[in-house]
Amino acid sequence: MENKILFFDTKPYDKKSFEESNEPFHYEITYLKTHLNQETAKFASGYPSVCAFVNDEIDASVIRILKQEGVKLIALRSAGYNNVDLKAAYDNRLHVVRVPGYSPHAVAEHAVALMLTLNRKTHKAYFRTRDGNFSINGLLGFDMHRKTAGVVGTGQIGLCLINILRGMGMEILVYDPYPNKILEGKEGVSYVDLPELYRRSDVISLHCPLTTATHHMIQEKSIAQMKDGVMLINTGRGKLIKTTALISGLKQGKIGSAGLDVYEEEHEYFFEDFSSSLISDDLLARLLTFPNVLITSHQGFFTREALANIADTTLRNISAFLKGEFMENEICYRCGNVCRKKQGKRCF
Repeated sequence: MENKILFFDTKPYDKKSFEESNEPFHYEITYLKTHLNQETAKFASGYPSVCAFVNDEIDASVIRILKQEGVKLIALRSAGYNNVDLKAAYDNRLHVVRVPGYSPHAVAEHAVALMLTLNRKTHKAYFRTRDGNFSINGLLGFDMHRKTAGVVGTGQIGLCLINILRGMGMEILVYDPYPNKILEGKEGVSYVDLPELYRRSDVISLHCPLTTATHHMIQEKSIAQMKDGVMLINTGRGKLIKTTALISGLKQGKIGSAGLDVYEEEHEYFFEDFSSSLISDDLLARLLTFPNVLITSHQGFFTREALANIADTTLRNISAFLKGEFMENEICYRCGNVCRKKQGKRCF
């Protein structure tokens, strides 16, 4: 009974990676394609643990249903948890665990891929040559070498990105309310405040969590402070950017290009196939019309190594819970975003 896990929003690659990682654990896993929401939460009856992803709706009403159905643990197979009502989980005595660091290299490398593609327009060149058009007119880029990159957030992903960009000979400006000691004294890296980062950066890349302080941190006022023609990259969280402000900045030419692996209303579209359907989200549809905007469908994490790490960490989180062990990856409303309980004692 205790070894049963119900998966929501399962894709073929999820099942493959978890089946491989499950061999030493021998959990009985049921995979559902449907999202976790108020209508599907009742499917969790008889499952002490459920596994959810970033686009599942885990609000107070869903948590109450999960509690009623006997669920004790919500295991997120993601780093982000802004889709979870942590207070409701705490009030209902449900534990929530996550995967804080599955592959920072994967996301950082994807951010660089967006930068280079937008700069050198390799996506456009690909389609040209496929059609027999070998003209390079309109594909002009710029040297990344000696340009200035602004990196917002210096966690594991930010650190990986900084190392890559330093290797390309870029000057790095960084902002984080909690400076990383690893970066202190590194040549070509300077901590600055956000206005200076906006003002001096040729390329800005976002790698910070979504909080009340960072929600819509990129909006009309911040965009106005940026260099004309700045390149904006977001592989963090969609709601870091106010989409209407981004579109306005693109129309005015203030933003020269934008690479987005996330979008503030992505839960309606990302990870799904709408190639034969109408996109009713006017803002997303508008973004897709800009020739200087490159959107990928939240695939920054999508490497073999990352999927293996996600599966392994998720199953280890569940194992720690079932054994009554200290869960280092628990998220707790009472303790803060990530539990820092003393002597390995839970809050409840």
